Amino acid sequence: MKIARKPSAALLPTPVVLLSVTGEADTPNIITLAWAGTVCSSPPMLSVAIRPSRYSHELVSAAREFVVNIPRADQVEKVDLAGMWSGRDHDKFAEIGFTALPATQVAAPLIAECPVNIECVVRHQLALGAHDLFIAEIVATHYDEDVLDSRGRVLTDKIAAMAYAEGEYWSLGEQLGKYGQASKPLRPKNG
Repeated sequence: MKIARKPSAALLPTPVVLLSVTGEADTPNIITLAWAGTVCSSPPMLSVAIRPSRYSHELVSAAREFVVNIPRADQVEKVDLAGMWSGRDHDKFAEIGFTALPATQVAAPLIAECPVNIECVVRHQLALGAHDLFIAEIVATHYDEDVLDSRGRVLTDKIAAMAYAEGEYWSLGEQLGKYGQASKPLRPKNG
């Protein structure tokens, strides 16, 4: 039996990312976001949703660029702090212990401790209500060597990313299958 509830943001789980952006007085900022996703493959684009009351919203609106950094599940405490503290009051790189690395295409820094870093330039900003949606073109992507195989393909299990659902962080589990496997006819296991 289904239970109807009021409309909510019930698309679960969502990826956990750290967005880094240039800040005031050359102090970069970090914000933890769970409302991020791929929106286009050509050109490659992603979206992030940020509340206008957040300090990072102000910075992204001004800079029109940022880096999406994918943290590892074992960084959950640092990730949580980056989302709880405001960059107005904290130098998150220094206080949380993340290392800022120069990006190649944008002024915002990469987070060295994250295995994947995605440099982005904002192409559209849309006020939706509680959040503004930033749609950004991906202009460079960086991977730690240990998350790529010998042919340069991503080893998802080595990234050890995390997800967010209803106020909780979750690690991603095992591979369940591959794209296209359902194109084969389904057959009962016993004949």
